[in-house]
Amino acid sequence: MSKRIAVIGGGASGMVAAIRAAQLGAQVTVYERNDRVGKKILSTGNGKCNFSNEKMSADCYRGNGVELVDTIYNIFGVKETKEFFAGLGMRIKERDGYLYPASGQASTVLDVLRYELERLLVRVVTGCQVTNISADRNELIVETNAHSREKYDAVILACGGCAAPKTGSDGQGFVLAKQLGHNIIPTVPALTALRCGEDFYKRVAGVRCDAKLTLYIDGQPMRSHRGELQWTDYGISGIPVFQLSRDAAYALQEQRAVTVQISLMSESDDNAGDAFWRERWMRQSGQTMEQFVIGLVNKKIGLLLLKLAGIKESEKAENVPQVRREKLEGLCRSLFVTVRDTNPFEQAQVCAGGVDCLEVTDTLESRIVPGLFFAGEILDIDGICGGYNLQWAWSSGAVAGQSAAQHRG
Repeated sequence: MSKRIAVIGGGASGMVAAIRAAQLGAQVTVYERNDRVGKKILSTGNGKCNFSNEKMSADCYRGNGVELVDTIYNIFGVKETKEFFAGLGMRIKERDGYLYPASGQASTVLDVLRYELERLLVRVVTGCQVTNISADRNELIVETNAHSREKYDAVILACGGCAAPKTGSDGQGFVLAKQLGHNIIPTVPALTALRCGEDFYKRVAGVRCDAKLTLYIDGQPMRSHRGELQWTDYGISGIPVFQLSRDAAYALQEQRAVTVQISLMSESDDNAGDAFWRERWMRQSGQTMEQFVIGLVNKKIGLLLLKLAGIKESEKAENVPQVRREKLEGLCRSLFVTVRDTNPFEQAQVCAGGVDCLEVTDTLESRIVPGLFFAGEILDIDGICGGYNLQWAWSSGAVAGQSAAQHRG
C-alpha cells in the first residue's frame, strides 16, 4: 500500500518535497493556506529567480543547523538541483556562479514545479490552513480550519518562517512544531535593511555607491561585506547590508549596541593611504570644497561628508585646516552609523531562527515525533544572498520527501 504523506506548505521546499515523495510512489497531499502554491517564488531575484549558486559552501549559512547543510547537500546538492530542474524541462543560465532559469522569469520555476505536481497526481488543497497535528499510534492526524481531519503515515512541515507574511509565511509552522514538543530558536528578520539613528539620511536617500561595510557589536568588529550600498530615508540597504542584518537583528534583540562602519573608498585608494590624500589636496588646492569632493564620492554624499567634517562647501581646499582635512579623510574611510532596528518581517527576505536542528535527524525527521519531517525555512538554517536560501529549500525538500516516502512507521 502506498504511503500517505501530507506536506504542510506549498512553497519552494514543500513542492519539491511533494514531488520527490510522489516520485517514490507515495500518495501526497499538499496543504497551502494561499489560493495558489509557490507565491513567494515569484518575488525572488527581482522576478528573475536566482535559484542556486555554483559556489556552494556551509560557510554561506547561519543557525544551529549549519552542520546539517553538508550532510543534506551530499544527498541532494547543486548538481542534483540542476538535474532536477533540467528534467522538468527548464533550461538554466549561469552568471558569475549565480544560477537562473534561462527564460529570466521566476514564473518558469514555479510553472515547471506546478506541472510536475499535476503530472504526479499530487493532491493540492489551497485556501486551507492546518490548525493541528497529533499522533495516533503509527499515524499522524492533520486537522484544518475547514474542519477536515485526515490520517497520514508521515507529515512534512514546510510552512516557511515569518518573512514576507503576505506570501503565506506567517509563523504558523512554528506554532504547530511547538505544539508537537519542539523548541523554537527565537526568530528575527534577516536579509533586510537596517534602520539607523542619525538625522541626515533624507539628504542622501536614493543614492547607491560601492562601499565596504563592517558590523560592530558592543564596539567589536563582527563581519564585513563589500558591495552596492543603498541609502534610504531611514538608514541603509543593499546586499552588503542584508548580509549583516541577521547578526545585527540578534544583537538588537539582546539590547546590545550595534553600529556599522562604512568605508566609501575603493580598496586600491584606501591601500594608497596618505599618499592618495596628499596628491589630491595638492592637485586640487585651488578648488572650492564642493568641487574637491566631486569625483571623490557621489556628490550628495560628498556634501554630507563636508557638513559632518565642519567644512564649508565654498571654502578653498588650500585654506582647510589640517584637523578638518583629517576629519574628512577619516569620514571617507570610516563613517560610523548607529543601528536602531531592522526592517520588519514584512520587508525581510528570510527569517532567521526556527525549529531547533538538534531535535532533527540527518534525514530531517523529528527526534521527538516519529514520522514528522521538516523542510526549508522552518528550520534554524538561513543563507546569505545569492540563491543560498532557495538551494536549502530544494535540498531539504527533496531529502524530507524522500525520507518520508521511505519512512517505516
